Amino acid sequence: MKTDSFSTHFLLHAAALVEERLRERLSEVGIRPRQARIIQALSRMEPTSQVSLAREFRITPASMSTMTVRLIEAGFVSRGPHPDEARSNVLRLTERGRELLSDIHAAWNDIDALIEEQLGAQNAETLTRLTHELRDGLGGHVPGARSTEASAAGKELS
Repeated sequence: MKTDSFSTHFLLHAAALVEERLRERLSEVGIRPRQARIIQALSRMEPTSQVSLAREFRITPASMSTMTVRLIEAGFVSRGPHPDEARSNVLRLTERGRELLSDIHAAWNDIDALIEEQLGAQNAETLTRLTHELRDGLGGHVPGARSTEASAAGKELS
């Protein structure tokens, strides 16, 4: 049986190639794709706990800790005391982290343009719609988007 007869093979291979291009593009500003996603989510959620951030990405708090420590050491994120819970900490973007958001968005736009160049505008739009539907259908969501809605409804930090 040939692996190229499975749709999943094409999807995974294309995703790996797109991520490789994004990794190359983001290396210009000194971060990786997952770090960019964390910075973007944190911009929606801040201030937030590391546990809440881990929950949004469906990873363990220990894994998120490893990633946030690197972002803290790079000066993009700060950790400070929770305003209401003395034994808890919250994460926030630093000014440097906020400035990085425009570079992240520019990189994502560049990759979107690359996809459109390869597929054409209409096919790129269809791909976006279908991958959005697939992500949502599999239970995915935009990290931080739910927290933003919850905060707007007046719910507390977790």
